[in-house]
Amino acid sequence: MITYPATEASAGGQRDTGRPRAQASLLDAVTDLRRDVAATRFPLPLEGVTEAEDQRRRLLDQLDDHLLPRLRELSAPAIVVVAGSTGAGKSTLVNSVLRTEVSAAGVLRPTTRRPVLAHHPDDAALLAEHPLLEIVDVVPHGAVPRGIALVDAPDLDSLLTSNRSTAHRLLEAADLWLFVTTAARYGDALPWEVLDRATERGTSMAMVLNRVPDDALVAVRGDLMGRLRARGMAAVPLFLVPDAGPHEGMLDAKVVAPIGRWLAMVAGPDRARSVIARTQRGSLQALRPWVTGLAEAVQAQVDARTALTALIEQAAGSVAERAEVETAGVADGPVRGTWASLASGGGPLTGWTSRRGRDERVEALASITLELRRSAGMALAGCRRRAELAVVTALETTTQPGARGVLDLVVGGTSTTPDTATTMTSADAAAAGWLETARTVATALAEPDKAAARRLARLVRATGPDGPGALVAAAAAGLGSARIVLEGAVGRDPAREAAATLRRDLTARAVEQCRAGAQPALTALVDPDLADDAASLLRLRLAVLKGLT
Repeated sequence: MITYPATEASAGGQRDTGRPRAQASLLDAVTDLRRDVAATRFPLPLEGVTEAEDQRRRLLDQLDDHLLPRLRELSAPAIVVVAGSTGAGKSTLVNSVLRTEVSAAGVLRPTTRRPVLAHHPDDAALLAEHPLLEIVDVVPHGAVPRGIALVDAPDLDSLLTSNRSTAHRLLEAADLWLFVTTAARYGDALPWEVLDRATERGTSMAMVLNRVPDDALVAVRGDLMGRLRARGMAAVPLFLVPDAGPHEGMLDAKVVAPIGRWLAMVAGPDRARSVIARTQRGSLQALRPWVTGLAEAVQAQVDARTALTALIEQAAGSVAERAEVETAGVADGPVRGTWASLASGGGPLTGWTSRRGRDERVEALASITLELRRSAGMALAGCRRRAELAVVTALETTTQPGARGVLDLVVGGTSTTPDTATTMTSADAAAAGWLETARTVATALAEPDKAAARRLARLVRATGPDGPGALVAAAAAGLGSARIVLEGAVGRDPAREAAATLRRDLTARAVEQCRAGAQPALTALVDPDLADDAASLLRLRLAVLKGLT
């Protein structure tokens, strides 16, 4: 919104300059929007992300090069961008209107490699902080009407990507587009795509049809006017420049005089303000669908993150549901074999009540404990690896958008992906914790009463301080011989309850390892740009703009 101040002193005590200004609230709202658009990211490679990122960059260009500079200095000259396809004659037209070569023109393409901005010398101060000055060659020239800055843009279809990008950026910054095409190429798709964009934005525009043969003037003009009417552009000023044939230098002054007079009219204070205000209103209105589209793209990212999180958790959860079965074989193999060798042929684990051979029993049970730790560690690591594999398989086979991006992070060896050594270290630590819990559970066998305390004390004397814990762990792991010994020492029910408690603890640790197996994939989805409220800021900025415009 533009306001025109009176000549009285302002509320702050300073006399007004008479220059139009934007409402502070509108400038603040657009500034806040710019900050949030700049911070917007699309971490997941969803369909349409490339287009959304392109829209985000274009929106930033318009905010940086047009809306914000205009809101900060409404008195700055109207930016008139002369745009068109390769060879349309843009530079020649600009030079001819100003009657001075301010922009290189010639047959070699692309002619305009760096844009030229021509302005009246008295307008220099008003343009001093405009961001476009970073990408253009500035030419002060007295023939440029005060109130406009004439920009000769690179070709929209240039062979150079940088030229095309600069041309589109200039169009986003324009207050008025002067689109130049030729009688031979006005039907190309590119001119109409650009003009449609101008219409969508509400940008003021005019059209120059260059190199029109005399014998085709009526037919070409009629066809072009019909196309403009069909697109709702009947009011767009149209200038026809006759075909001058092969020539060098500027066009005849009479030929371009109508364009020069029109630019002088546009530069008039009231008309320039009208053009600026119209384009600004159109730009502010165009922000709504633009920001809405960005917010929807961000929300699509959030929705994909939610679905992928559920997929990953379900895949790891399916392995976790089998955790008790996966750890049921901890006592098999080395644990059972070591016990059998130590409990046969008069081995140290044959006489449990005798104090004789206690040291050998303690050492034997320490061996059992070591085998239990190794076996439990392997079982827990297996749970984690199976969960990791289940997650990878789920991501590989799902049609859920964004899965490939997460899979690339997990399988691609990023810092979030645990290696085998990390997995084994985590599993071994969990196994060690499980055995520590076994000691705690064994100590609790003395708590019910004095009789229980005496029974546990006898077992400690026979097996050493760590012996009861080793027996509880072996029983929990499924070693029947250890359970029988434990039942004989502390009673059937206490022994079975202790083994069941430790069995549940091992299962819980297996479930934790399954969750750890899913963590790399889940970590890939921990991103502020994927948070539940990631789109809320853009929607808030949109709501504020609607209220102000």
